[in-house]
Amino acid sequence: MDNNIAVSLRHITKAFGSKVVANKDVSMDIHEGEILALLGENGSGKTTLMNMLSGIYRQDSGQIYVHGSEVHITSPKDAYDLGIGMIHQHFKLVDVFTATENVALGMDKKTTGSYKDLTKAITEICDRYGFDIDPKQKVYNMTVSQKQTLEIVKTLYRGANILILDEPTAVLTPQETDKLFAVLRNMKADGKSIIIITHKLNEVLAISDRVAILRKGEYIGDVLTSEATVQSLTEMMVGQKVELDIERPEVEDKQLRLTVDHLTCLDKYGVTALDDVSLEAYGGEILGIAGISGSGQKQLLEAIAGLQAAEAGASIQYINPDTGKREELIGKSVTQIKKLGVALSFVPEDRLGMGLVGAMGMADNMMLRSYKKGRSMFTDRKAPRELALKVKEELEVVTPGIQTPVRRLSGGNVQKVLVGREIASDPTVLMAAYAVRGLDINTSYTIYHLLNEEKKKGTAVIYVGEDLDVLLALCDRIAVLCDGKLNGIVDGRTATKEEVGELMTHLKGKEATA
Repeated sequence: MDNNIAVSLRHITKAFGSKVVANKDVSMDIHEGEILALLGENGSGKTTLMNMLSGIYRQDSGQIYVHGSEVHITSPKDAYDLGIGMIHQHFKLVDVFTATENVALGMDKKTTGSYKDLTKAITEICDRYGFDIDPKQKVYNMTVSQKQTLEIVKTLYRGANILILDEPTAVLTPQETDKLFAVLRNMKADGKSIIIITHKLNEVLAISDRVAILRKGEYIGDVLTSEATVQSLTEMMVGQKVELDIERPEVEDKQLRLTVDHLTCLDKYGVTALDDVSLEAYGGEILGIAGISGSGQKQLLEAIAGLQAAEAGASIQYINPDTGKREELIGKSVTQIKKLGVALSFVPEDRLGMGLVGAMGMADNMMLRSYKKGRSMFTDRKAPRELALKVKEELEVVTPGIQTPVRRLSGGNVQKVLVGREIASDPTVLMAAYAVRGLDINTSYTIYHLLNEEKKKGTAVIYVGEDLDVLLALCDRIAVLCDGKLNGIVDGRTATKEEVGELMTHLKGKEATA
């Protein structure tokens, strides 16, 4: 076996039940000292394959070789013992602990030594690779980028030479992404093998050496990044030619649908999360909301939807498209808002926590929006079933059936179910938070098309996104939040990525407007 190969996967197959084959006869190699991007559509088996390498799942058949020797990985501890570590999308940190205390969690004191020794070791790792983190800092005081950095430091401290990063830039600003990439290049230069699971093809081309493609659980092949383009990678993922232009239709007859004035909201700890924000949303436009994760996007959308209390002095008014009458939404419950005829569709950040019921299938989750329409005591099951079948077909949801509990689906397919249900409710104001998070590029473009169709119908679309390239290509205007304040509203057609990134990270002395 080639001495340059760190990991070899041979004929790996993994199935969940009798109907879902996540990986089928996958054989691929991971080289030492390379950054490998793992691409594929939602449900193609990327995360499942890496979960087997990191000890979370066991393969049904096939072999794994590490540095030429066959190994049996039955737990994350086995993986760490072999020098393999995985950094997941959702951080596994204790908020009230310091960085050093989080690194020490789960480790034998004989291994870590004293608190002072551990702090010194963490500092050495940070200096070696260019990490920006204070070992004594509490996690709850860290930015998202710092938390991710801490997860990587934890993995390195445990001796990992093969690192797997699942969607590492999902919640990072462009500046934070550049910092992360600089660190990854330093790690690569030190001989580490790095596997990145991501859907952002521009980043794949910027950071990786080689790209491996999965399609419907099967390994399609690999390509040198230097020989790839966004178009060629997309076609390998999908298996056919795909148009990758995000349309931005111009709607001349824009009507004011929503006004937000002096909105201030507190988080669950009583800390100001949204500070005196004022903005307007028009039917026939897509208003983008940009900001580092935790800058108040969640509170803004939830306040409009009636899920978040606003502080005194705030006003949120909905303008009825038929009568032109203004309706104050603050102080009304979600049910009262609905009775007013206000159609606010909400795609939340937490897909299974707030958006869907994991134990229910697609059809029952569709019924959650329409169960009151049944006759007498009986609910109408026909319409939700038809909607579930329509969403499954149009968005290509990978599921054994519409009655399969949605918690068994991949994250991307859960997102398709949620977005499809919300858009199908024919809203006049559509609010979508991270509507394409975790979705492959082909499905993402389908969602962008659906949002534009809503825009053409006169819907006011408020879109919270994390990919600035998409925000600038899709949105008519972009409101930028920084530390809970509205730091500026820019024109999506003329603003630059750097300009928006600057507004996301540096609070201006005075409010900017488009």
